[in-house]
Amino acid sequence: MIKEIRLPDLGEGIDSAVVSEIPLGTGDPVAKDDVLLVLESDKASMEIPSDHTGKIIDVLVSEGDDISTNDLLFKIEAVDSGPTQEAPNENLEASKEPDPKPDPKPDPKPKELKVNDSVFASPGVRRLSRELEIDLNFIKGTGAKGRITKDDLHGYIRIRMQGGSSGLRLPRKTIDFSQWGDTETLKLTKVNKITGQRLQESWQDIPHVTQHNVADITELDGYRKKLKEEAAKTGKKVTFLPFLMKAVVLVLKEMPRFNSSLDEKQENLIIKNYFHIGVAVDTPSGLMVPCVKDVDKKTILELSEELVDISQRARDKKLKPDELKGSSFTISSLGGIGGTGFSPIVNPPEVAILGVSKSEWKPIYNKESKEFVPRYMLPFSLSYDHRVVDGASGAAFVERVSAVLCDMGLFKD
Repeated sequence: MIKEIRLPDLGEGIDSAVVSEIPLGTGDPVAKDDVLLVLESDKASMEIPSDHTGKIIDVLVSEGDDISTNDLLFKIEAVDSGPTQEAPNENLEASKEPDPKPDPKPDPKPKELKVNDSVFASPGVRRLSRELEIDLNFIKGTGAKGRITKDDLHGYIRIRMQGGSSGLRLPRKTIDFSQWGDTETLKLTKVNKITGQRLQESWQDIPHVTQHNVADITELDGYRKKLKEEAAKTGKKVTFLPFLMKAVVLVLKEMPRFNSSLDEKQENLIIKNYFHIGVAVDTPSGLMVPCVKDVDKKTILELSEELVDISQRARDKKLKPDELKGSSFTISSLGGIGGTGFSPIVNPPEVAILGVSKSEWKPIYNKESKEFVPRYMLPFSLSYDHRVVDGASGAAFVERVSAVLCDMGLFKD
């Protein structure tokens, strides 16, 4: 009896995965619980076992394919009666009197329909989008777990027809770069793809404005170093980021519009009375943004310990799905790498993000002494959704953050 092996639900927060290894091939014998596939998602690696004993008669995926829940993976000629879905052409009569004609191969195969690897959609929607040359990355899914439905695709087409064809994205032309010299191909990781898709959506959907400023952190850095020396005695670390998180939360409480989100109809503003800060972490697989909950209720030392923990687990791909959700504001710190300033992209559904660059000693003119004195200056940038925040509020926010970072009394318990 021919059995179909499909990708099961991989769990909350994992909609798709990349095939990293296929241990068995067409014609190979297989026993129940033998590993058929090894998958890699943005959170973990996992093995997909066989439900049957028999022989593999068709492998419908390849290494490197991005597959989603219920995609067809294998066909097995089973000699057991384990539970799984039968092939489409089978029925009760056929099981009693096998048809001598071989089953026709599906045309096209499911793996050939995966034209948009970073999205979650059924084979039918993928096929239609390929025929119409529409990039599914530009469509927001309304189905379960963000799946793009046919209604989503048709709605996108209607909107584009009403607004003209200029918004449709044409498929990119294939270019053979090797004609000009030696090249190599580096495959994007799952995290790279997801991050790229979300950043592109954010840049297209949100009218960004970026406000730049600096803060004098001379005294604050001196206090941090003393705290760091004391914490080192117990094996703890203290970086500057927890101070910045506390400063941002204080300003968010004063200016709650920055700690909000637009509702799905973009008619109401949801003000959040919690202060969960997303922290961008650079990992070998790409950028991840774990969430530190209730920053306003934690001390500098508690935040330091938590940041060390989540940063390491992010690099090791050991974060739980819930730890990547729920942030109300994000901080992206590049101070440890360098740069004098940058324009971060808002992390939806948030309305603002703070980008921090490298602090430097600079000569600052003192009006009282009428001379230049060395001060430790921190450059930072605020990007915000201009539909929610106007320019005056953006300028006021960065000025207030700068003032808070200069006020030592706010950080000493």
